[in-house]
Amino acid sequence: MAAKTIADDLRTQIKAGALSPGDVLPTSRELAESYGVTLKTVNAGIDLLKVEGLVIGEQGGRRRVRANRPIVWNLTRFERGSRRDSAAGDDWSTGIRDAGREPEQHVTVHTAQAGPEVAAWLQVPAGSDVVQRVRLRTVDGQPYQLATSSFPMSIAKGTPLMDQGDVSMPGGILASIGHPQLHVRDEITIRMPSPEESEQLQLPPGTPVAEHVRIGYGEAGPVRVMVTIAPGDRHRLVYEMDV
Repeated sequence: MAAKTIADDLRTQIKAGALSPGDVLPTSRELAESYGVTLKTVNAGIDLLKVEGLVIGEQGGRRRVRANRPIVWNLTRFERGSRRDSAAGDDWSTGIRDAGREPEQHVTVHTAQAGPEVAAWLQVPAGSDVVQRVRLRTVDGQPYQLATSSFPMSIAKGTPLMDQGDVSMPGGILASIGHPQLHVRDEITIRMPSPEESEQLQLPPGTPVAEHVRIGYGEAGPVRVMVTIAPGDRHRLVYEMDV
């Protein structure tokens, strides 16, 4: 019996619900005895499921069926119209709480020089100083997003955008300092994560991410670009539009 056959059988059990999210798989030795194969063949079959993102855990430890609880991220409503920012949390956090989940954001702020992409998005010269707010967003204690917002120094200097920590204000910080976003442009790229992203988001092997770029425009041009890295197994991205 080949490793692929074992993977196919376990995958069928997972899809059918015989093995539920969070369930511990039988040990490699138990599976080897059940299928009448070697430990090497069993581990090769489970490795196939790990690459698919169906199983997590390392050889020598107990491996489990991955427990996914994706969030619905409605990008049409996000930061649009009547924003839900408050002193208790920004629009993203409010949406997560409304879904009955527990959000948290770990925020660091620093000054950086705009690379070619950020410079093009913000329409500033490459190498210009920008303020970056970097967020690790968690849901129910699990990493769900990495979000980096870059602001032109001409807008951010001397404002709460430079404050460390998770700062939020009714209507959003940009609106509160006189630079509201009036129009946004979204770009989404599906790709594999970098090693750093995999580590920060605790991604199992084989998990793709969506790179969501939102450029916010004010009256005189771009006021912010936010690049969000969202694991594919933890998100359902939604857009709504009139036709």
